[in-house]
Amino acid sequence: MSATNPTPAGMTDAFAQFRGTMPVEQRLRIDVERLAKYLSGRIPAFAALRVSQFKGGQSNPTYLLEADEKRYVLRRKPPGKLLPSAHAVEREYRIMTALAGSSVPVARTWCLCEDPQVIGTEFFLMDHVDGNVYWDPTLPTLDPPRRRALWLEVNRVIAELHRVDYRAAGLGDYGRSGNYIQRQIERWTRQYRSSETERIEAMDNLIAWLPQNVPPGEETTIVHGDYRIDNLIFDRAAPRVLAVLDWELSTLGHPLADFAYHLMAWRLSPGQFRGMHGEDLAALGIPGEAEYIERYCERTGRARIEHVDFYVAYNMFRLAAILQGIARRALDGTAANARAVETGKRARPTAEAGWALAERIPRAGA
Repeated sequence: MSATNPTPAGMTDAFAQFRGTMPVEQRLRIDVERLAKYLSGRIPAFAALRVSQFKGGQSNPTYLLEADEKRYVLRRKPPGKLLPSAHAVEREYRIMTALAGSSVPVARTWCLCEDPQVIGTEFFLMDHVDGNVYWDPTLPTLDPPRRRALWLEVNRVIAELHRVDYRAAGLGDYGRSGNYIQRQIERWTRQYRSSETERIEAMDNLIAWLPQNVPPGEETTIVHGDYRIDNLIFDRAAPRVLAVLDWELSTLGHPLADFAYHLMAWRLSPGQFRGMHGEDLAALGIPGEAEYIERYCERTGRARIEHVDFYVAYNMFRLAAILQGIARRALDGTAANARAVETGKRARPTAEAGWALAERIPRAGA
């Protein structure tokens, strides 16, 4: 939710469209006077309220609120018809509030408004955290030692999240325990079918294959659900995460499924979905996948991770379902920004990558 380092001279900034703010789109306009009246008494007093819209993000429209010298961020549900259980800003508010003061850095939350009469949909308000957001996982603006340090910090923070005592944090009822992956496959299959715009054979294959090949073993932790480098705000001066963003898909679930979601960065190419497969990671200073997994295991007390390929294939299926939902919202006119059509088109290659990986996993008894 803040600008990254400037792009070096001669380097094309392919992610400039995601950075900074812009005037609020007409269809996402809010009544600033009514909002200011609602916020009066809920946040420190202000004499004026200025509102702009963040360029990044696909799901929940996100706004920068400037009140005198203070800055806040407002996250709202988009207007229009929404998929069941999607855009859960109230869950984002709850978990961020619960994690305040924990080992997982989050922005301070101020209030949750569930009255759609205020701005048209439910929303919550949090502090604006000033720092760098990196959209390109190869971190082209940084030198190799800094790239390595940042990625190891990404690793540290997700390990800390999976170590949080969710019951002590008041989140014992934040999700169901057990059978998480099976339930997620069913959920995202429903979401995918409800937003399907064309037949994708790879998705049909994954929908049939995944439930029959879920690895044994149950674990339950808090899971972020969308943990990737562009959902983190970094300190400008040090390799330190200041805040984890976008908790919309968070719940209680299997930590290895959550970890493998951002492990897709090592498996997908830049053209598929912000991946870095095919890049010379050693030259860039970025840890290879094997080392990255090893560091996570050290931090969470594991000897190793079994069935990594399954967890990654499952996440490619899940990501493809999310991208298909964006494609549907683009057609319905409820997407959070104008890039939704292009983003939605990535559902097919992501599903195809997932099925290609699944086909390489040895079958039981083979």
